[in-house]
Amino acid sequence: MRIVGNGRLVTRTEEMPYLENGAVALEGNVIKKVGTLEELKKEFAGAEFIDAKGGVIMPAFINVHEHIYSAMARGLSINGYNPKGFLDILDGMWWTIDRHLSLEQTRQSARATYLDCIKNGVTTVFDHHASFGAISGSLFAIEEAAKELGVRSCLCYEISDRDGKDKARASVRENAEFIRHALADDTDMIAAMMGMHASFTLSNETMELAASEKPEGVGYHIHVAEGIEDLHDCLNKYGKRIIDRLMDCDILGEKTLTAHCIYVNPHEMELLRDTGTMVVHNPESNMGNACGCPPTMEIVKYGILTGLGTDGYTHDMLESYKVANILHKHHLCNPNAAWAEVPKMLFEGNAAIANRYFKRPLGVLKEGAAADVIVMDYNPLTPMHASNINSHILFGMSGHSVVTTICNGKVLMKDRELIGVDEEKVWADVREEAAKLWKSINA
Repeated sequence: MRIVGNGRLVTRTEEMPYLENGAVALEGNVIKKVGTLEELKKEFAGAEFIDAKGGVIMPAFINVHEHIYSAMARGLSINGYNPKGFLDILDGMWWTIDRHLSLEQTRQSARATYLDCIKNGVTTVFDHHASFGAISGSLFAIEEAAKELGVRSCLCYEISDRDGKDKARASVRENAEFIRHALADDTDMIAAMMGMHASFTLSNETMELAASEKPEGVGYHIHVAEGIEDLHDCLNKYGKRIIDRLMDCDILGEKTLTAHCIYVNPHEMELLRDTGTMVVHNPESNMGNACGCPPTMEIVKYGILTGLGTDGYTHDMLESYKVANILHKHHLCNPNAAWAEVPKMLFEGNAAIANRYFKRPLGVLKEGAAADVIVMDYNPLTPMHASNINSHILFGMSGHSVVTTICNGKVLMKDRELIGVDEEKVWADVREEAAKLWKSINA
């Protein structure tokens, strides 16, 4: 038994959203009880105590669109790379990286990403992987890192025809094998989806192969209308918009996650809503790639389950929150935009998306939920109460405020010290493989 207490408690429940001096009792990998520190210490005398030291205790973060394979891109300069648009960025940077990744570099990229996730309080990650230099076994290499570092993960491999039919078929096999493996796992720490790149790099033949090999019970994780080029390709080749094509190919549904959705219209939003398909917004990536601002506020208003991701740009979900908040205000020239929608995406949408793949309730501190808890080093200089929690988080905290991270009942970081991990050794291994990757790319 373990108690995390002596702090301001944010539960994300309607019944008791906030406690000034709250605590949460953990038993194994679940939450046993939530209440005041005084009552929990009395009821569970002798329990190990983790002192929040007056900080904020809250549910750990969930990232519903991540790219582990991009971890070694930081600081990378590729000879001749001078992008003029989104397709140049994809082919010149990201596809170049993934074509050179070895299995070991994929594993080390995962270790680097998961360590940063832990430090930023992220304990559940939906990753969309690509390593066309080493496809077979790549998802299993990522899972190895996830198990080593204790982060809950839903994985998929990015199927694409961009490097030929043989690699497309190998990508389908990697997904299918890992999905079967994940479905047989009973830890509730690993899940899988059928990953796809995007409509413009997927033929009908490859889509049909993916559908025929996809085990029951899972959906697809696919980029949708991230660039205008994706929409133009679909219109020119198939005479229809992207969501219509995905509908016709039976890709949409409650287990399918569509990333970006920048160039979608009201008709497509209705299809997303009516099929129960999920959407994830990645504001920094959309801005950084100069792809445009998606109609996310409208998507949310349609009642589509929408979450917030990072697309590999950061592992700090509060950074993504801050950027999304100002992006939509700026884009819509409306200072009232995004106040409610973005925190709903981050704190409600991400949890709802995650719980379509994981059994135990996530993103909430309540009895029976997963024991995923973080402590933020934050002492408000203004009054803090149930009605202004999100404002304090938005303007007063960042991922670097996280001092303690617990996932599935296991303490991964305490007082900013990683537990059971030789951090210097991990970073040394990552640096070694990053140097090899860079040399390979610029050979």
